[in-house]
Amino acid sequence: MHGLFFYIGLGAGLAAACGLRPFLPVLLAGALGSAKALGVGFPHAPYHFLQAGWWLLVVVVVLALAYAAQLLAGLTPFMDTRSQDGKGGSSLAAAIAGLSVGAGALLFAGTLCAHEDAWWPGLIGGIIVATLAQRASGPVMLRARTRLSDRGAREALSLYLDAAALLAAALVALLHPLGYVLVVALAWFAWRGRDRGEEKYAGLRILRR
Repeated sequence: MHGLFFYIGLGAGLAAACGLRPFLPVLLAGALGSAKALGVGFPHAPYHFLQAGWWLLVVVVVLALAYAAQLLAGLTPFMDTRSQDGKGGSSLAAAIAGLSVGAGALLFAGTLCAHEDAWWPGLIGGIIVATLAQRASGPVMLRARTRLSDRGAREALSLYLDAAALLAAALVALLHPLGYVLVVALAWFAWRGRDRGEEKYAGLRILRR
């Protein structure tokens, strides 16, 4: 598949997957790029490192540390981007959110650079798309974690989200235009979640009167 339309779909889809959880999409993109498979690759500087072995090893280590912080320190890994008190989650959640946005921007820009297109719009687009994915998924996962009484079930939510992010990245790599579908779906979920959040806070304001 060739053409800017397909490359933007691939970059946007990978960025959206990173917005869900950054680790496995980055590993998949790097592995595919190293193997020169499915049109995914980062052969040009400054993004060639995205398929380098040392980079993939760093991502694996950070993934292990994130799970260690979650399981051993009991930190919440999900950020509530609609929190109105400024406390949307733990330090771990904030770190993962930052990594998600950064990874999304790098993969989007790297995808455009790989096909000799202007890469800087990918940085902006990646930030926007990854943030959108966070707004769609973060509050939902945080509420689910709060409602589950069993700790094992709570911690398994991260595994489910990692699996969803990996599946999204894999589908986009197989069929690049699916990236557009993923972005539209996330935008719809974020919009629906915003409406529900506004209803919730409106109800709380009424109760306080």
